[in-house]
Amino acid sequence: MGNINLKKVSKSFGATTIIPNIDLEIEDGEFVVFVGPSGCGKSTLLRLIAGLEDTTSGTIDIDGRDVTGEAPAKRRLAMVFQSYALYPHMSVYKNIAFPLKMAGDDPAVIDKKVKDAARVLNLTNYLERRPGQLSGGQRQRVAIGRAIVRQPSAFLFDEPLSNLDAALRGTMRLEISELHHQLKTTMIYVTHDQVEAMTMADKIVVLNAGNIEQVGSPMDLYKTPKNLFVAGFIGSPKMNLINGAAAAKHGATTIGVRPEHLAISTTSGEWKAMVGVAEHLGSDTFLHVHADDVGSLTVRADGEIGVRHGETIFLTPSATKIHRFGTDGRAM
Repeated sequence: MGNINLKKVSKSFGATTIIPNIDLEIEDGEFVVFVGPSGCGKSTLLRLIAGLEDTTSGTIDIDGRDVTGEAPAKRRLAMVFQSYALYPHMSVYKNIAFPLKMAGDDPAVIDKKVKDAARVLNLTNYLERRPGQLSGGQRQRVAIGRAIVRQPSAFLFDEPLSNLDAALRGTMRLEISELHHQLKTTMIYVTHDQVEAMTMADKIVVLNAGNIEQVGSPMDLYKTPKNLFVAGFIGSPKMNLINGAAAAKHGATTIGVRPEHLAISTTSGEWKAMVGVAEHLGSDTFLHVHADDVGSLTVRADGEIGVRHGETIFLTPSATKIHRFGTDGRAM
């Protein structure tokens, strides 16, 4: 079981409130991602769940049991940090086995759990190596293996891939997602990278200045952002946000249009624009343009589009894909 329920949870440091009253329910087996900009409170919220920070008010329930005042070791949670925190003088086997050995488990039980975890993580051939002989991705898998053997109610990941290069982050995203499908254990994952959030999560929690802006599936947040913050944060490239007369024409203070929802023409359209930088990514090309009376826009086009820097094009937003926001920044 791994049901986690936060009720009116807050955290303050002196007079500074980091997390105001938050209500959040995480279902057993869900992969939940906390996402938001640096300083939004996502790591603090994870540490409150783990018991590494004391709550200022509110309660945290795990599987129906109030654990608010309990020590981290009693919450049956396993945390994987940004730093691998491996013992450099120990082998992979001993690093994974360490929490079980400290708990006094039977050696035969330890051996089975370590070898089972190593098999799941493709570490069987590396059990006798030391961390210094491993790649960054392998070391991160060792850290995850050390969490797996504890058989926790939930795994807590605090930006575990931020120390890896881009290619390895992509590989590890897939591996962690596959691990979730195999273990079917609740996972809470903190990241500032909304691409990680979109590709890994069952449910995304968008945080801003300690507040939960929206909770939903990746596509819910992408298709129906509740406010300007979510609209501008979720999506890569970001949604185009347009004010002024162009927005008023569509009955809103601000309108949002995804880059893929702008039709391109060389002859006519709603907005005349000049092409700036074109980012060619193979199957897609992202055009950065300046549109008259609208401003800077990003347009997603076919990878083989033939427009050049300085060329004039015309853009028309898809009428059914325009997001409208009022003066309060909320979706209309």
